Amino acid sequence: MRIVALHSHLNGWEFIKVHKPHLWDEIEAIIASVDATICRTKESKEARSKGKMFYSPVAMNGAMKREFSRRDWKEQRTSYWVTEDSDLIEKTMKLPAAEQKQKIDAAGKRAISSYNQTDFVKHKIAVEVQFGKYSFVALTYLSNTWLSTSAT
Repeated sequence: MRIVALHSHLNGWEFIKVHKPHLWDEIEAIIASVDATICRTKESKEARSKGKMFYSPVAMNGAMKREFSRRDWKEQRTSYWVTEDSDLIEKTMKLPAAEQKQKIDAAGKRAISSYNQTDFVKHKIAVEVQFGKYSFVALTYLSNTWLSTSAT
């Protein structure tokens, strides 16, 4: 794969290039190392392109996950509890998850489990990968930078 476009929101890319250039080099190497041709495994069922092979978003995500994981990038997931009562959410949001649930239950409200998840994080640099109709890789550090990638 290759990077075909870059949008640096709030100078996120510039920040990474100046303060963590080794991680930018690593991200570029990871993207370049993904062989997209082996991910062309999704057979179209649409009338206009029936039988044509397309890139599989599942296979592309798997390839990216393997390459990021090989270089010690980890998924980050933060679990928490919410409820319909916005005042109660405000009071509990900075508490540990177990304590959030306990306070919501004690208030007689329904606790709803939720989470935030980021695909890959290393040294406070976060990379979010998404393939679909509008493929992109999002790269975050204090602000956002979006990378458009191409399988060709």
